[in-house]
Amino acid sequence: MSNRPPAAQSGTGGGTSGSNQSLSGRMLVEEVAARLNIGRQAVYTMLEQKIIPAIRLGRRWIITRHAYEQWERTCGMRRETGLGSQPEVTVN
Repeated sequence: MSNRPPAAQSGTGGGTSGSNQSLSGRMLVEEVAARLNIGRQAVYTMLEQKIIPAIRLGRRWIITRHAYEQWERTCGMRRETGLGSQPEVTVN
């Protein structure tokens, strides 16, 4: 057995239960996709373009519930970017 936490607790997917994520303060990519009504690949694109607030650790994305919900409440607008700027998504 490994001392590593299960993938469902990493914040990047691999599990189907979101209940552990609520307790840890992290969100799964699948959970973000469901809340935005978009696909997982679109979420990964938004993460890589720094549209959704997250931290990348190796191959994993850490999405904190607090940062995501704040981003969601402000419609993705970043406070430090000033007035009139809106995030753009580029899909290849």
